[in-house]
Amino acid sequence: MSHERAIVVGGGPAGLTAAYELLRHGIQPVVLEASDKVGGIARTETYKGYRFDIGGHRFYTKVDEVTQLWKEMLGDEFIRVRRLSRIFYDGRFFSYPLSAWNVVSNLGLVESARILASYFKARLRPLQPEESFEQWVINRFGERLYETFFKTYTEKVWGIPCSEIRADWAAQRIKGLSLVAAAMNAVFGFSRAKSLIEEFDYPRLGPGQMWERFQEKIELHGGQVLMKSPVIKITRDGQKITSVTARRGNQTTELVADHYIASMPLSKLLLSLDPPPPKHVVEAAKGLKYRDFLIVTLIINQPKLFPDNWIYVHTPEVRVGRIQNFKNWSAEMVPDQSKTCLGMEYFCSRGDDLWEMDDAKLFRLATREIDKLGLANGADVEDGCVVRQPKAYPVYDAEYRAHLAVIQEYLQGFENLQTIGRAGMHRYNNQDHSMLCGLYAARNVAGAQYDLWDVNTERSYYEEHQTERRGRKPTVALEAAVMADNHQAAAA
Repeated sequence: MSHERAIVVGGGPAGLTAAYELLRHGIQPVVLEASDKVGGIARTETYKGYRFDIGGHRFYTKVDEVTQLWKEMLGDEFIRVRRLSRIFYDGRFFSYPLSAWNVVSNLGLVESARILASYFKARLRPLQPEESFEQWVINRFGERLYETFFKTYTEKVWGIPCSEIRADWAAQRIKGLSLVAAAMNAVFGFSRAKSLIEEFDYPRLGPGQMWERFQEKIELHGGQVLMKSPVIKITRDGQKITSVTARRGNQTTELVADHYIASMPLSKLLLSLDPPPPKHVVEAAKGLKYRDFLIVTLIINQPKLFPDNWIYVHTPEVRVGRIQNFKNWSAEMVPDQSKTCLGMEYFCSRGDDLWEMDDAKLFRLATREIDKLGLANGADVEDGCVVRQPKAYPVYDAEYRAHLAVIQEYLQGFENLQTIGRAGMHRYNNQDHSMLCGLYAARNVAGAQYDLWDVNTERSYYEEHQTERRGRKPTVALEAAVMADNHQAAAA
């Protein structure tokens, strides 16, 4: 056994996977988690026995190592869930994957013909250059369908015009899906698009069950997971980290290790460095933007409301973006089977009216909106709670790539620091991609030479596998597909 020690900042999927892999290489990890629960945004919260996700998290991957880890942790604690998610727009449900008859019956023959004509127009004369989310979607779906299904929801999620969201994000989240692919699925019942997965695995007690098990295994094998321990300072000597300082209750603790792996937001990490980074790096860190998120859970005195796992709400007259039905993910999430527990998901930014609204007002807003949508009777809502999640989603705005390039170049100069995960790489990835980055970071500590910045989600959707390049050791750009949901996966 090695006497080396590593500090892992963040107890989400990336950080916990890194810590567990470090133990396999004989390196003792100490995980510092700011909150009182592991799992990050993949955690499971509880309220009066009701369990709910911070956004739904499906367990589906073609990355063999991740699959093996999941099975090692939970085994037969997984259940198989049939996926049903629909779009709610203009008082109607639209199937997803798209059904030709469903679209025509909801929109009518005339509007459907206009959508098809708009699609062919876009294919014949695509918008160039293709730089924004708006241009990317119009070129693949046509302007009419973009205006109907993509624009309202996406701007509700991100809080900025679609013309200001980079095409990178669309390319990452909508791999393999086009109007033609959707039509093929609707007419012939099949599709190769990775956005159209119909079944997935799910822990019977929610995704947090997975990360709680990781915590148990890490502690069982000699690692430490310190909860409520936010990092407030990262001390460096040139390009080497010498210690981190965490706040634990009313005291601060300085921890020293040989290696440091961080999944905290890049902006926070860089602004925590002591001494501070060069001015241009600080400015780049301040330029990264995030979208915040809150969920209002509603306990409703009805045994069954609708069959969907989740519904995307494109209706512009309400502010809710997505609605989870946790009983339809796993019946064990709801302790009383005569009740239903819904998660009303709102996308916001810290400081805006939604984020600052007190819990009682948010509860009343969610109750009014579920009633207005006709998905439940407001009078049947009995109870609920609110959970806020800051920095839930990295924003792909016009400036993010330039800022990230500056930060990446600076961080790659450190000899004992690696960043991983959605927040730690400012990448909109899924939990299995985050886990793989955690595995590779731990292996780098043990002597491997993976370029984590080359393990990117864009390559992962193409199922590319890179081998040796230019004399370097093998760099894997994800062994297989990290499955996207569709454009709606903004909230996943």
